[in-house]
Amino acid sequence: MSDKQLRQDILDEFEFDPSFNAAHIGVVVDKNVVSLTGHVESYAEKLAVLAAARRVKGVQAIADEIEVRFPNQPKTADDQIAKRATDILKWNSVVSTLPIEVVVHNGWITLSGRVNWYFEKRAAENCVRKLSGVRAITNSIIVKPQVNAANVKEKIEAALKRHAEVEANGIRISVKGGDHVVLEGKVGNWDERRAVENAAWSAPGVAAVDDRLSIG
Repeated sequence: MSDKQLRQDILDEFEFDPSFNAAHIGVVVDKNVVSLTGHVESYAEKLAVLAAARRVKGVQAIADEIEVRFPNQPKTADDQIAKRATDILKWNSVVSTLPIEVVVHNGWITLSGRVNWYFEKRAAENCVRKLSGVRAITNSIIVKPQVNAANVKEKIEAALKRHAEVEANGIRISVKGGDHVVLEGKVGNWDERRAVENAAWSAPGVAAVDDRLSIG
């Protein structure tokens, strides 16, 4: 597929998706690498734009330069965002008891702390991503499993074989230090890459996943 056709496919997908306004989004494609520029009115919209671009067949990588602006809303003070973020974390059944800290600077939320599982780290980020006034999120939460890792490589390989959407033959898995997983190889699309990464994180005792998978 040519870069010109891929760019048009992305623009068509943006127009098809009602969850964001793509009027101020610029798209440049160079050898299947997509650069997105411009601005949107919320962080949730920005995530929707990125998700839409990933859905398009042929996209191998994305350079995200989209800004979040609030032209029609008064700026939300950092202390207000921090309080809302802290409250919503307390209300969430997955992360309410976890030691998660919130710092906000110019609308940029930084999450820190330690959790036992990767899904808890993701749940914390999902809680705060739709808050008004948020421009970006840095998720610095560390995954520190309480269980010992055992047979990690074999468990991940078995999980991948059970996934209908994953072609496991082209994926190489290695484990460093007993709990650090390295993923290499090629997958067909972004959904497959995400499924492989989630399978790796789901193995008991995994503390880090280095995703080196390419899309093609």
